[in-house]
Amino acid sequence: MYNTILVPTDGSEQAARAVEYGIELAKQYGATLHTMFVVDTRRYGDPALSSTELILEEMEDVGTDLLADVEQRATDRGLSVVSRVCHGVPDEEIVTYATEVDADIIVLGAHGKKRANRIPIGSVAERVVRTADRPVLTT
Repeated sequence: MYNTILVPTDGSEQAARAVEYGIELAKQYGATLHTMFVVDTRRYGDPALSSTELILEEMEDVGTDLLADVEQRATDRGLSVVSRVCHGVPDEEIVTYATEVDADIIVLGAHGKKRANRIPIGSVAERVVRTADRPVLTT
């Protein structure tokens, strides 16, 4: 049923649950797990500014560390994993990458680090659900 599963993460508690579910789903179906972290360039401004460049590099390092942890957990369970850190608008990058790898499903947290628990779905998840041309599962 699933050959390619995309699980984006931002390191939030909700994303961690989505990662765990995505790993289990990939194991169940013998699917390749694609995981990604998007450095939100809207949040930090023009990368030509030296302080902004440092922040972007720091966020890229955070993403790389998060994905290395996901990759380790997935490979420990015998899965094939592809990881990607990119820059851009998170929902757009997620949908574009899902199309690029022809993901059968996108599994992501209902809201990330900046959302209050009282809000049922965050803006990134909402836009992915609305714009993706494939199934999206939110946790």
